[in-house]
Amino acid sequence: MAAATVPPPPPAVATTLSALLRRKATRTRIPRACHARCASSGASAEAAGPEEGRRMDGHAGTRLEEAVPAGEGRSRIDAWISARLGGGGVSRARVQASIRAGLVAVNGRPVSKVSHTVKGGDLVSCTVSELQPLRAEAEDIPLDIVYEDDHLLVVDKPAHMVVHPAPGNTNGTLVNAILHHCRISTFTCLARSSTGDECPDSSDDDVDVFNVDQFATEDVSSEVRNALVRPGIVHRLDKGTSGLLVVAKDEHSHAQLAEQFKLHTIRRVYISLTCGVPNPNSGRVEASIARDPNNRIRMIAVAGSGHRYARHAASRYKVREIFAGGGSALVEWRLETGRTHQIRAHAKYIGIPLLGDETYGGTKSMALSLLRPRTPSIYHTNLSNLISKVDRPCLHAALLGFKHPISGKTLEFSCPPPDDFLELLDGLRCVTSNDGQNGDGDVQ
Repeated sequence: MAAATVPPPPPAVATTLSALLRRKATRTRIPRACHARCASSGASAEAAGPEEGRRMDGHAGTRLEEAVPAGEGRSRIDAWISARLGGGGVSRARVQASIRAGLVAVNGRPVSKVSHTVKGGDLVSCTVSELQPLRAEAEDIPLDIVYEDDHLLVVDKPAHMVVHPAPGNTNGTLVNAILHHCRISTFTCLARSSTGDECPDSSDDDVDVFNVDQFATEDVSSEVRNALVRPGIVHRLDKGTSGLLVVAKDEHSHAQLAEQFKLHTIRRVYISLTCGVPNPNSGRVEASIARDPNNRIRMIAVAGSGHRYARHAASRYKVREIFAGGGSALVEWRLETGRTHQIRAHAKYIGIPLLGDETYGGTKSMALSLLRPRTPSIYHTNLSNLISKVDRPCLHAALLGFKHPISGKTLEFSCPPPDDFLELLDGLRCVTSNDGQNGDGDVQ
């Protein structure tokens, strides 16, 4: 691809956390007429080639009937099936969905648990359901654009916005907004494929492999078929997490940015409000991340490497302010890796779940139980009112830095947290006595 002129980077960003937390965003949205059109590329479909003697592909999906080789050790059934069908483009997420739907049997008996074990001699029969196409429509959703050129844009994602479409959630996502921004009316895509790990659902900051495959069907126009194959999503933020996210406009930029994420050269700083204060006030958390076997929507941080499906994860944290004598804290996080729910799981692991994170123990009742005993009674009503408004984990992606995929120049962006975060932060400061406990510092 021919090199293109890259506009100069924006003015130097604020690097002081205290300044970042005391100012509002001053940028304006770029007029629609000035928006660069996203680059288009050819389409690719998920392959599902036949495998002789034991695998049949048809309109209903992929079928497999095979005996586990004698002498083979025990394996999870989802892993065993995926190993045999993965080469044909069948993701582990699809295999797991088929197991839960009752489409897999062992020795003639249906199994419903993805963790069911199979051993040598077992006869496995399954039908891996066909991926259902998702039709994502362009929606006129305002985008808070921090930076944009011909190759990428950096957006400030609001809390409660999902990044990409998924079954049952095809509207109101960042991808829907990007389609409108790029003047593409609609596209048809396959459900996001898994990279083969145990945890394909969502991520604080995993590299995204959301492949969008066009269907050459009669109801899809040639303009759409020739449109964006991958709608630029390089990494993701949880629905409840606000803050900075980079979007690629072409395949080359996507590949270059994804490589930076894989090499951990992307600079990422998050800020959070926590229930309690970590001890010590700064440190490094190195605990692998795995799916919680008792709750599919939750991850767990585990010490060592004993968990078979755990992935290495490391985070650095530093307390910036302490509130209410230790009832809460403003904590800065820097990611060395990017795993599903990494900050949330690591925060719980060290005993300071994020305030508002109901999934990981940062409930409203827990927050109040820590704050009320440490504050004068005259503040209790205000505290209760403040905490009652919290409807998400208090986590914000405040700083993002990377090398431009074309020019190689280092770009760095920062944005203040949204109003709900700032309102809670100001309230915690108000009920905190001026006794020297608070600390503030610069984001380095």
